[in-house]
Amino acid sequence: MNDQYDPQRPYNPPEMIDDLMLPEKDEHAKQHSERLSSSVRDIASRIPESLGAIGRDISRTIERAISAKDTDVVPVRVSHEVQDKLDQLVQAGVFQSRSEAAAFLIDEGIKGQTPLFDRVQQKLLEIERLRSELRGMVDQRPMQE
Repeated sequence: MNDQYDPQRPYNPPEMIDDLMLPEKDEHAKQHSERLSSSVRDIASRIPESLGAIGRDISRTIERAISAKDTDVVPVRVSHEVQDKLDQLVQAGVFQSRSEAAAFLIDEGIKGQTPLFDRVQQKLLEIERLRSELRGMVDQRPMQE
């Protein structure tokens, strides 16, 4: 069997096979088959709309993240690779600037590391408790004259 492309040979598309059709045995089966086929086609026709809605939801989420701009500025050194990734997000139109892209990614990274930050917070509270205890010890020390 030769499957190579031959520009001289006319294109003959393969016969369409409707996999959604069921073999028809009687009138009831035929009606059921038609309803099922219609339902499947109806669902399939909604897929592009659903995908579009998902895309819009993602865009709205990113827009909300961008619009919730903070006023604090933190200069950050990044590698060339990171800068290229930030530039890609800007060029794709996801963000208007590298700064917005970096802020979004930092925020998402912090959210993704919640257990780490919870533990750091616990340790900071413990450190503050120990400092307070040490200050109390110094304050209770007898005065030397």
